[in-house]
Amino acid sequence: MNPLSSTPESAQPPDETDRLARIALTWLVEPGNRTVWSMVERADAPAALERLLAGDIADAPLRAQVIARAATGDARRIAEIALRRAQRIEARLVVPSDGEWPASVNTLAALELDGPGAINRDIRPPLCFWVRGSWPLAEAVDRSAAIVGARAATSYGTQVSSDLAYGLADRGWTVVAGGGFGIEAAAHRGALAAGGRTVAFLSCGVDRPYPAGNSALFDQIADRGLLISEWPIGAEPLRHRFLVRNRIIAAATRGTVIIEAAKRSGAAQTIGRALVLNRPAMVVPGPVTSVMSAGCHEILRSEPAARLVTSVDDVLSEMAGAAHTTSND
Repeated sequence: MNPLSSTPESAQPPDETDRLARIALTWLVEPGNRTVWSMVERADAPAALERLLAGDIADAPLRAQVIARAATGDARRIAEIALRRAQRIEARLVVPSDGEWPASVNTLAALELDGPGAINRDIRPPLCFWVRGSWPLAEAVDRSAAIVGARAATSYGTQVSSDLAYGLADRGWTVVAGGGFGIEAAAHRGALAAGGRTVAFLSCGVDRPYPAGNSALFDQIADRGLLISEWPIGAEPLRHRFLVRNRIIAAATRGTVIIEAAKRSGAAQTIGRALVLNRPAMVVPGPVTSVMSAGCHEILRSEPAARLVTSVDDVLSEMAGAAHTTSND
């Protein structure tokens, strides 16, 4: 049966019904939502979607959010359109029942954070991933390290990022980052220069990777690695989505390296997630006179589990004893 047909949902194969429901849910409510994820776990995605659209949820703010969102379009129809658009750009949907699902992200099911706001509450595993690139997703991130840091990086920071990424890729590791300017772009380019594999977790649809200034880089990543997003095709790179995305970078990889960051930044937040998940959290120091390294130095002062690294060997040593958790156990 053609998965892109307009056959009523009741006539869809069970697997396809689940996929469409997961797309619709991530269109209605931002990924990571604790209530929605729990509803899917207790029943299934189609049942959760039915309840949300019927307003059958005790969470009043969430109910109001769903009503407002549903008023702008038919969630199921939008899910079908997203699948058709994905096919045109050779992107695919990956769900937990697929063999290429990265089980490491399931550890987010037990993640608990201190701090106010939805960004510290709604940190549950994704319902699905959109993927561009030929590598199986689980294989790509199984032996991977994340490199994060400032967009407004110094020449020192970009050099260190590129060198570390080159060395990791040269030794068969996948380099994961978020595709941003500065440290992250340098990491992707370093891995590509080594002829290795790199993965970009995006905070928007895989059809419109952001920032647009890195479009040529994103094309290279899609050709030789993966572009990945929780958000449906066409989703915009809204500011809060970068913070939502960071939990995935921390959970999907064996460890995270931070190179240059302000004291309060998305990169520092990613390291915080890695620490709570008991993944290696590694920090590259910078000049004491550099504002761009202030966040890194603060992490080293305040987090006993964070480790100072200055070379590829340091990074590999820190990750050597860290088993890649692949279940919720």
